[in-house]
Amino acid sequence: MAEPTPQPALYLLATLPPEPVLADVWALKQEVHRRTGSRNAVRLPPHITLIPPFRLVPADFEPRALPVLADFAAAQPPVQVRLRDFDWFGDRTLFVRVVEAEALQQLHAALQARCRAALPEVPRETRPFTPHMTLATRDLPPAQVPELKANFAARRYAATFLVTTLTLFRHDGRQWQPRQEFPLGGG
Repeated sequence: MAEPTPQPALYLLATLPPEPVLADVWALKQEVHRRTGSRNAVRLPPHITLIPPFRLVPADFEPRALPVLADFAAAQPPVQVRLRDFDWFGDRTLFVRVVEAEALQQLHAALQARCRAALPEVPRETRPFTPHMTLATRDLPPAQVPELKANFAARRYAATFLVTTLTLFRHDGRQWQPRQEFPLGGG
């Protein structure tokens, strides 16, 4: 009997907010889940994606990536993030807006450059980087979207926090698991 072909690992790199922002946004994600049944809303803690999910086959990726990402993070200063209110990508994704995102844009650009140079198997992004904190995506029932849009358009939310770590996640086949945190320099 032949050995089963290993499934390619699924990774993403993100930054998580500290408390109390983590708890505040998690409560919003839970609310959307309760109201709509959206399970994608609660599969990951609140985060800002820096490298979207990508699949890899090489077994040596993680051992090679960890020191590269640690060195990268150590050379980066902490980044201030400001969140304000809510927005949508079409009718599929509800999110908390990141405003005044220049420093986060610079961190993302530097990370992309480092991956191109040291981890070429990380795919290049095909869409512009739009930092945001997702509350629900892809599995929102279309009939509930108009009410959800009206509800979140009437709400206000604001928070500021300092990004001091990056987190590499790996999907275990059922949910995302944090693999390693990488402190930013001075973080």
